[in-house]
Order: sequence, then C-alpha cells, then structure tokens
Amino acid sequence: MQITPLAPDSDSARPAAAFGACWSCRGPVAAAALFCATCKAIQPPQPLDHFARLGLKPGFDLQVPVLDQLYFGFQRQLHPDRFANAAPRARQISQSQAVAFNDAYETLKSPLARATYLLALLGLPIDGEGSHTIRDMELLDDQLERREKLHEAADAAAVEKLAVVARNDAAACLGEIAAAFATGDLAAARLATLRLKYLDKFADEARNRRALLALRSEPA
Repeated sequence: MQITPLAPDSDSARPAAAFGACWSCRGPVAAAALFCATCKAIQPPQPLDHFARLGLKPGFDLQVPVLDQLYFGFQRQLHPDRFANAAPRARQISQSQAVAFNDAYETLKSPLARATYLLALLGLPIDGEGSHTIRDMELLDDQLERREKLHEAADAAAVEKLAVVARNDAAACLGEIAAAFATGDLAAARLATLRLKYLDKFADEARNRRALLALRSEPA
C-alpha cells in the first residue's frame, strides 16, 4: 500500500467535496477548502482523515521528507501568527487548523502511530474492545519475558544488551508491517503492529531502568 504525495501548498491536493458556505461572506466553498475563493477568509477544519488532510492517499509507505514538505507547506499558510491581526473568528479558526494539521503530522510521522491509525481506518483497530486474541496473548508473554529480564538486569550494559535486541526486533517489525500492507494482508499487519507497540513500550522501560540504575550508582 503505497502513499502517493500530491501537490503541496494547494487546496487541489486535498479531496474535493460538497460545497458549503463561507462563515465570513456566505459565498460557496468546497468542504475541504482552506480559504474562501471569494473573500479569502480562512475556513474551519473539516472532518478529514489525517492522510486526506495532508493531501496523501492512505498507505503505510511514506517518505518523511515528503511528509515534512507537505506539512510545512500547509503550516506556512495556516500558522496562527499569520492571523494575529485578523478577526477573532479567523484567529480561532487558524488555531483549530494548526491543531488539526499538527495531529495529522505527528500521527503519520511515527511508523507505529501511522500503522495503528491506518489499521483503524481500515476497520481493524488494535486497541479497544475485542482487540485481544490468543495470538495477542503470545505477544504479551514475549513482552513479559523481556520485562522480567530487564528487571533482573544489574547494570547499564545488561540493559543495553536487551535494548539492542528489542531495537533489532522493532526494525524487523517495521519491514513486516510494510510488506503486509503492500500485499493487503491486514491480519499480518495488525499482528506486527501489536508487536511493535510492545517493543516501543519496552524501549521506554529500558530507558527508565537505565536511569534508575544510574541513580543507584551515584555516591550517597
């Protein structure tokens, strides 16, 4: 499943939809338009998914430089500082647009968040009710075993050894996720994403363990 970037800095990069009315001049504006073509007033964010908001077709494969280019292109048009002297409604809308684009950008920039979000879009969420299966429990057992070894790690070197293994496993998971989305195997994509989620959490726990061991090693 390949992400196709469309032209940045343009409303044409985002999905055309039904027309509505501009909040300022009441002229017609496309539902996904950022600005009114008649009076140029900034328009409120619409309920688009994160890919559509940034002018991308849904998919897991994504070049971060392309995402950066798209995001900063929209930010140049919508940053609240550009509307510091505008009407209160326009200032409020610019802030709402900034929040919406920031949320989309941060979600799509993270491979784990992107895979999780894409699975939810495709009707296969990994969180929430009904998301736990027997295979999920196998992943949980693997995570518990890693945590037990981490708890027993007596020094920073032992923690780093476990962290390196986890980082290598996470890199392998990313390859599995990309391959699964590319072939449309959503069950495999979900399983690999769940494993990556556990490995991401383990990385945080390893950092905390290193910090704790460092504190204990400091002279009283």
